[in-house]
Amino acid sequence: MGGTMNRSELIAELARSAGLPSEGARLAIEALFGTTVDAGLIAGVLRRGDRVHLAGFGTFEARARKERTGHNPHTGQRLVIPAAVAPVFRAGTTLKSALRSS
Repeated sequence: MGGTMNRSELIAELARSAGLPSEGARLAIEALFGTTVDAGLIAGVLRRGDRVHLAGFGTFEARARKERTGHNPHTGQRLVIPAAVAPVFRAGTTLKSALRSS
């Protein structure tokens, strides 16, 4: 496997592969993913309760998790993990195939 691509590297790669100026690529990445809690198109769609489906790539959705009991691994003490809404990504067929063939 390789390393980790950070935001600035992703922007540079998008600019190079799409032939965009760096500023245009930066604006596109920020519009999709955001840089704050309230920003980003994907997060906004999920907050509304909708899904983002990108054919072949995958689906982003928000799923409700019920309250459950867990334990502190250091002390063994039981604790209640509150109900929450969590983002979930399911990879599409094309993305899965691309990773298998690499």
